[in-house]
Amino acid sequence: MCRRDDTSVVALADDLSGAAEVAALLRLPSRLLLHPADLAVSGVPGECAVVDLDSRYLGDAAAAEAVRAALAGAGAADGTPADGHRGAPADGPERPGAEPARSGAHEHGSRAFRAVNSPRGEGRTLWYKKCDSLLRGPVGAEAAAFAEGAGAVVIATALPAARRVVRGGTVLADGVPLHEHPAWRAEERPAPRSVAEALAPLPTADVPLDTVRQGPIALAGRFREVAALGRHPVCDAETDTDLTVIAAAAALLGPDTRLLGSGGLAAALGRRLGSPAPGPARHSPAPPVRSEPPLLVVAGSAEPGVVEQVARLVAAGAQHVALSPGLLAGPDPVALPEPAPGTVTVVSVDGSGGVRPGSARRIVAGLARTVSALPGRPDLVLTGGETARRVLDAIGVTTLWPAGEIHHGAVHSRTADGRSVVTRPGSFGGPDSFLRIAAALRPRLLSSPPPPASAATAPSQQGVTQ
Repeated sequence: MCRRDDTSVVALADDLSGAAEVAALLRLPSRLLLHPADLAVSGVPGECAVVDLDSRYLGDAAAAEAVRAALAGAGAADGTPADGHRGAPADGPERPGAEPARSGAHEHGSRAFRAVNSPRGEGRTLWYKKCDSLLRGPVGAEAAAFAEGAGAVVIATALPAARRVVRGGTVLADGVPLHEHPAWRAEERPAPRSVAEALAPLPTADVPLDTVRQGPIALAGRFREVAALGRHPVCDAETDTDLTVIAAAAALLGPDTRLLGSGGLAAALGRRLGSPAPGPARHSPAPPVRSEPPLLVVAGSAEPGVVEQVARLVAAGAQHVALSPGLLAGPDPVALPEPAPGTVTVVSVDGSGGVRPGSARRIVAGLARTVSALPGRPDLVLTGGETARRVLDAIGVTTLWPAGEIHHGAVHSRTADGRSVVTRPGSFGGPDSFLRIAAALRPRLLSSPPPPASAATAPSQQGVTQ
């Protein structure tokens, strides 16, 4: 749980890289939990709890139950915030759909001004559900479960930093409607044509961009109207400013309002609640030691974009081991040479023979078995939420403490025993992503200087495995 002034945050994500992304974007001290049951374990005072539900590939019923269990464990099931306070004081934020008392109109306006201009949540607990900006996974079942007991769920799935916007209720990736974009080529079902379709059976109502751009107070009024109809607002957004307005408008609603969105909305929330971001190199690498542990980069994809990322890292001096998908899909770990201390090694999937659709999870499981069988304790760079989760499960890591971002989506965390782990969504990162991550963690080992900050922030649409 995180307390900033008197605001608490609990965030739920469907995969590990998404959970780490949210933890970094909230700009708050965070504890990233791999098991929802650990919500019941007290952390360091002031920490934010971000939970990886590991639900991206679950069926609808199982994914919904995972959300319900986490909400119950965090104290949200009956609408009671985790700090033990139920609801808002009589003069606190109003519930969606409620009209202010006629005699209190001036006070209502004053509260609106304070909520828009203050990062504080007036003693409320903020519940955040991270969803994939490309709407992959059981997003509808999870959203419906997340909405149970809530007065309203404010939804904004745009991720402008990755050129993913929502216009007319439809996700556009690089200007292309999601159902026409190749980003879903590794999925086993067709892409939804709208956010509302992806969120079914949750009852929703689209909120167009011109309404969002009327400002927080007017937008909050629209949220109340939608909630009064028993629906949940799905907001268009094209810029970070749009998302900031949405977060500010949601702050005007009652304590039973929850937020659901991509990392873009989490970043908007972080701008309201957290400390100013000091820049892209927020990570805190371990102090130099005489013999650094090896750095192992696990590239869970056979796509051309990842091939380029690997090639640039190898050109800078990293060793490369390409593994056959057939071997990885087998029951046994693939034998790897033990990496020497102070070296950088990248393990990737050999895609020269193609990767069959539907085999991604078997390949990821094989990568996890292979990495866990390595002797020693290398620091890890794990691309894709599924890859990251399976590897950490295999080596017995259950909690991470995010230290910051190396570039957008590439989050540097520590394990309980001080091991470095960098996670990155499979669809993020430009050609220099791996090089930049490795240069940040092992600046003395690579022959190429780290690229400028802008070089690795452009997202890639690659990623067969997640």
